[in-house]
Amino acid sequence: MKLSDLRTCVAALLLLLGTGLSMKAQNGTMSPYSRYGYGILRDRATSTQRSMGGVGYAMSNGRQINAMNPASYAAVDSLTFLFDLGVGLTALWQTENTDAGEKISDNNFGGGLDYMTMQFPVGRHMGMSVGLVPFSSVGYSFGDEITNGIATREGSGSINEFYIGVAGNLFRGFYVGVDFSYMFGSVLNNSYAIVGASNSQAVFQKEIRVNDWNMTAGIQYGFVTLPGQYINFGLTYRPGKTLLGSAKTYYYVENLSSPEVEDEHRLRNNYTLPDTWGAGINYRIGSRWMFEGDFTYQPWSKAKFRGFLSDQISHDLANRWKVAAGMQFVPNARGNYGSRINYRLGAFYNRDYLIVRDNNVREFGVSMGLGFPVPTFKTTVNLGLEWMCRESYPRDLIKENYFNITLGINFNEMWFRQSRIY
Repeated sequence: MKLSDLRTCVAALLLLLGTGLSMKAQNGTMSPYSRYGYGILRDRATSTQRSMGGVGYAMSNGRQINAMNPASYAAVDSLTFLFDLGVGLTALWQTENTDAGEKISDNNFGGGLDYMTMQFPVGRHMGMSVGLVPFSSVGYSFGDEITNGIATREGSGSINEFYIGVAGNLFRGFYVGVDFSYMFGSVLNNSYAIVGASNSQAVFQKEIRVNDWNMTAGIQYGFVTLPGQYINFGLTYRPGKTLLGSAKTYYYVENLSSPEVEDEHRLRNNYTLPDTWGAGINYRIGSRWMFEGDFTYQPWSKAKFRGFLSDQISHDLANRWKVAAGMQFVPNARGNYGSRINYRLGAFYNRDYLIVRDNNVREFGVSMGLGFPVPTFKTTVNLGLEWMCRESYPRDLIKENYFNITLGINFNEMWFRQSRIY
């Protein structure tokens, strides 16, 4: 590796660390459902993978970073450095069915930075990846009238993961990898009350702050089925664990200064994460067609979430499972510009871990996208469009329809070629 390449890697790493705090304010979540649990869970899918329904457990591509399965890091070419940056823009249409039988509609817009990852070789048969990805996010705002005043509720924040992973090719077609991540961030749930003609105020702020470590292990195995056709299997596992960090309630009155701290407790043994299993099958036909199907399972019903003594809502959690399918088509990888564009399509269904007023929450959606190669470079600009619906059942409390636009720039550079001496 050249000294200039090393300096660029260090600069990119510092950029990843420096943007960690900004991701907290730009998570783009706009859902009252994020008030519950740790908020809306965010899988590690890049803009490319989201365009294909969020698949990736069995995906192995030396030109695309795949943080969903660390075994894929070993597929990187020995001369290649990859850097992937993703941002998103979301439009939300929301309908609420009130207890009085009324329908209330609203819409909103949001967006921001989604993820940053990079990947590079560390040997002939090994690869490494470093990245900053979201674990969960909270974002909502709503209010109603109370006796002699008004009450509003707002939530914000996110829990992020800074990960470092390594993978190796143990023998032909078999890859194994592991990554370790530092989980950090906080989620806030605020309740405001303004009472009487004097506009006296009271604020309850509930904060859960996470500072902990985690890990994910993965394997991939692939082989040729017919000439020009290849099948790949992927499996990932993240062990359940108790979380480290703190939780407390701040109580502000009148001038909103000098808050009182109530119900302060540690996360250890009060808040836990379940095991996470992911499995996928990927099938490629030459360089033109790729198909994948994935399944995710998390037994959240066995996890702990203590909550706060002042909570008026339950914190029951449900087992989460998700199925996803996607495909990609490239007319001619060596043809003219139009035939080198990547065309992507996907769909998913997610039975979420949240239980709201004895109702489960589910998400389902479809997606499509295009990968535009940059002329004279191996860099690709990935544009994705996604429609998603989130709702509760069997009782329909709040129905949310999302239209997401994701933009990812996948830089692919030959940074590790040795200079020739003449």
